[in-house]
Parts: sequence; structure tokens; C-alpha cells
Amino acid sequence: MYAIIQAGGHQVKVVPGGVATLAGTCGERGDELTLDQVLIVEKDGGEILAGAPFVANARVVAVVDGESRGPKIRVFKKKRRKGMRRTRGHRAVYTQVRIKDILL
Repeated sequence: MYAIIQAGGHQVKVVPGGVATLAGTCGERGDELTLDQVLIVEKDGGEILAGAPFVANARVVAVVDGESRGPKIRVFKKKRRKGMRRTRGHRAVYTQVRIKDILL
């Protein structure tokens, strides 16, 4: 059984007992999340439920394991012969969640 959910603007495939990485902060460590934007659910028998856009009454229960940060991204801009140089960048924050169950 697996599900494809939409979280943080991304689509993530999750399985019960697995670990998923979601963009942004979703809560404190140990908090229980209910993710209800479920796009597709595949049952154990091979039956696939697809939503338009979300599957009705489907939700994924997860527990927050912690946060991590992605790699540092450097953005460097330069215009030749003008003396203009600018360096900016960012590091994205991700939340690690452990999937407890997929409910229909």
C-alpha cells in the first residue's frame, strides 16, 4: 500500500512505516500530523484510487521526527565591465516525518 500526497508544493510518495521529507516546517518534534491532500492511493490488492484532485476521505497520519537543512545555494550575479557583483543565497528547511498509517 502506498499513497502520493501533496505537501509543501511537492508531490511525495509515502508508505506506512517509511520516512518522508517535506519542504518547510510542519511542527515540533513528536507532533502528529494529518495530511489530507492525498492524490493517489494504491491498496494492497493493486486497486488504485485516484482523486480529482484529491481522494475523498483519504488521509495520511505521520509523526514529526525532526528538521534538517538542505545544501547552501549560492546565487552570484555579475555584469561585465560595470563593476556590479552580487552574491546571495539560501538554505531550504526540510521536515522529516515518519508515516504511521494511510487511512481511507
